[in-house]
Amino acid sequence: MKYNNYIKHSPKVSEIGLGAWQLGVNTGWSSVSEKEAIEMVWQALEMGVNFIDTAPNYGHGTSEARLGKALKDIDRSKIVINTKFGHTDTGTTNYSAGYIRESLEGSLKRLQVDYIDSIIFHNPPFEYLDGNKNDHYEILERLMEEGKILAYGASLDTAKEMKLFMDTTNGEVIEAFFNILHQDAAAAFDLALEKGLAIIAKVPLDSGWLTGKYHAESTFDDIRSRWSREDIRTRASLVKKVKDILSAEANLSQAAIAFCLAYDTVSTVIPGNTTIEQLKSNLQSTANPVSKKLVEELEEFYQKEVKQLNLPW
Repeated sequence: MKYNNYIKHSPKVSEIGLGAWQLGVNTGWSSVSEKEAIEMVWQALEMGVNFIDTAPNYGHGTSEARLGKALKDIDRSKIVINTKFGHTDTGTTNYSAGYIRESLEGSLKRLQVDYIDSIIFHNPPFEYLDGNKNDHYEILERLMEEGKILAYGASLDTAKEMKLFMDTTNGEVIEAFFNILHQDAAAAFDLALEKGLAIIAKVPLDSGWLTGKYHAESTFDDIRSRWSREDIRTRASLVKKVKDILSAEANLSQAAIAFCLAYDTVSTVIPGNTTIEQLKSNLQSTANPVSKKLVEELEEFYQKEVKQLNLPW
């Protein structure tokens, strides 16, 4: 496992982290039992993962609570935890500045820790990203002074959002929506590198499409039912083209994760896992890095064939 710089006062982080959405009790999405969730965390740690991404709304707080049980006897100084605020443990949203401390205290209690390495705005409305016009950042700075968080950031989907956040705040982390089929965030990577911000690449497998297990006739009865038949056919066609660009023997999901890791500004990638087998496969992505030539081919494919489609998440 390779480890990369993250924030100023944390250890370096494993280039593949543990996305903890699937560890909670989620309606409308596949879930695992508490026993399976705890074993998943232990297995990840044993294989060198030291970065964990969670949020209060993942399983209505159960993701954080299960992580707390799994990590309670682990050396806290060696684990890097990222959580969020804005989407609450009750399933609502609350982006108000006055709610930050309450949200954080709830996360600390569920995780059974006394500090969070980084806490990030969970996909907030655009107007909240301007540090010159919002009180949120003063509160976050105060929480840093109190030692309850080591850094703060935001989970964002576009380069425009990322640039506004970087230009107006002292945030050290951005969790960016970035994968082969969604590359807009890359337009802000140079600025992140210049400012020394860490990038967490989220949704690296495009909600499962870049595993290769879906096709034009796939149907969904979970939250992915938001996709229309046209969306599904479009995604299937694009995935086929990605496979054509990759070598015939390439593992699609591993190549998709390796693509994200090819960018110097990406500190860690957080694929989700519902089985130990998926975890092990995702971690194998580090063994087969993609070449610069292949990255350029996938970038060109995005610019010429994907960007203008404005694929829905």
